[in-house]
Formats: sequence, C-alpha cells, structure tokens
Amino acid sequence: MTEPNRFPIVLSVVVLLFAVGHLSFEHFTGGVRSHNLLNDPDLPAISNWLGLITLPAIAVILGLRVRTYPAPARLFGLPRPMLVALVGALLYGAAMAISFWLGFENITFAAFVGLFVCALVFPVYRAEYILGFVIGMTATFGGLLPLIVALVVAVVSFLSRLLIGKVVKLIGIRNKSD
Repeated sequence: MTEPNRFPIVLSVVVLLFAVGHLSFEHFTGGVRSHNLLNDPDLPAISNWLGLITLPAIAVILGLRVRTYPAPARLFGLPRPMLVALVGALLYGAAMAISFWLGFENITFAAFVGLFVCALVFPVYRAEYILGFVIGMTATFGGLLPLIVALVVAVVSFLSRLLIGKVVKLIGIRNKSD
C-alpha cells in the first residue's frame, strides 16, 4: 500500500488515539464531561464520548481528500498547504479554548467573531481547517460542540466564497493571465 493510500488509515488511527487519550484522562480525573449547548443548563448536554465518532470521521474525510491532492511536496504525509491550514486552525481553536478556560470571555467572543472574518478570507469549509479547529478545542469543549461551530462557519465560508465568485464573474473582473 503506497503512502497516499495508507494515509487516511494512519491519520484516523492517530486522531482516534488522541480522542481515546483525552477521554481516558477525563475518565480517570473525575469522569467524562458533558457540555450544555450555549453553556445554558436548560439546554441539552452533549457528552464528550461523541468525540470518538466525530474526530475520526473528520480525519477519514481529510485522509480521502489528501489522496486526491496533487502535491509532490508533503510533510508528515500532508501536502504543505493542507498542513499549514490544519496547524493554523488548530492554533486558532486552541487559543479560543484556552481563553474560554481561563475565563477571558471577551477574548473568546472576539475570536468567535473573528472566525466569520476568517470564513471570508480562507476556505474554512475544507476538512483540514475543520479537523484542526475541532482538535484544538477538544480538550475544553469535547469533539462535537466545536464541530457544530466549525460547520456553521464552514457553510458561511462556502456560501460567501461562492457569492463573491459569482459577483466577480458578473462584473467581469479577470485575472492578469486573461
């Protein structure tokens, strides 16, 4: 099996081990946590156990996307542009999670609003952005709540980029190569 064909499996196993490690730590330090939607006790709670499903599923999607990506320059099995996107999203998600965990709600809110600005600039609907963001927030929020946030931002990103592309085509802006 060649490296690109093996990569989805390896990535999924690594992410699954991360999820198992995170849940094991929670289990042995007071129990696996649950989080209420919008941090409101009146709304349903979502268990961190769901991270065992969501994180490997995103990893499989990214792994399958990597197999079709035409990039000869790879680092850790990922094409460099994908690796940069994954690490950037991971750091952004981790910064949001840490600011929330430390009680800096203003910074967390500013970073949340910044997600929508990033959605206009970057194609955050791609699997590498979603996986990085979700992994970055998993230790604080589990594996499902960050995925919900990431999917909302991904839809905004996809639709805004589609709309901007249509507007650019409509008004006739062309590349210099045309």
